[in-house]
Amino acid sequence: MEVTDSLNFGHKDRKDIYEYIESHGTVREDEVRRALNFEPVALGTHLTILRRDGYIRKVGKHVEVAYAPGEEETFELDDLDVTIRMAQDVDLESLVDAIHEVADEGRYIEGETVADVLDHEEVVLRHNEVRSRMVFVATVEDELAGWVHLDLPEAEKLSHTAVLTVGTRPEFRGHGIGSKLLERGVDWAREHGFEKLYNSVPATNEGAIEFLEDHGWETEAVREDHYKINGEYVDEVMMAVRLR
Repeated sequence: MEVTDSLNFGHKDRKDIYEYIESHGTVREDEVRRALNFEPVALGTHLTILRRDGYIRKVGKHVEVAYAPGEEETFELDDLDVTIRMAQDVDLESLVDAIHEVADEGRYIEGETVADVLDHEEVVLRHNEVRSRMVFVATVEDELAGWVHLDLPEAEKLSHTAVLTVGTRPEFRGHGIGSKLLERGVDWAREHGFEKLYNSVPATNEGAIEFLEDHGWETEAVREDHYKINGEYVDEVMMAVRLR
């Protein structure tokens, strides 16, 4: 299942089961049964139908949302072998740490918000009737080097747009990893019918602004004094790129 697929369960109980699994990540079947107060036979029937319809998959005694795994790509960038793939729940701790590491430089407020949401929800990918998200990560020898995150609104009037954040940990910069991550995020959004992407950064983050401009993004608006960083007011630069 893609995070852009429409959701149609045909039964309230199956909707409740999917929403519980979607919001908790990989969970044991007996946990689902206890949490939602299902009889074992009834739960088994609903899980079978949800698996048949491609919404969930079984992993041992656990169940999880059956997101399509996506293509895994490996690049040789300078002296590094870099793999870019769809993030998984096992990446959660490393992903949050990486985003916080970049955000703590004080130059990426939107990234800090993403990290806080991930840390609070304890689930990497989301797909529900309110909002969905896709995350790709770059790894070097199994160490998480960077990420690209797409926040995908489900509201019909905003469903053609998405908010993208991207970052690379300091020790992995200068090899083109950020460019590959940005390319992966933009390509995915274009392939899934999105028309426009946004990314907001403080005006003091000149490197990020230049990076996005070098990849075809433009400044769409500036909100004066939107951030307060270390006691100083800083403008927000709202960047955007059209995909069609």
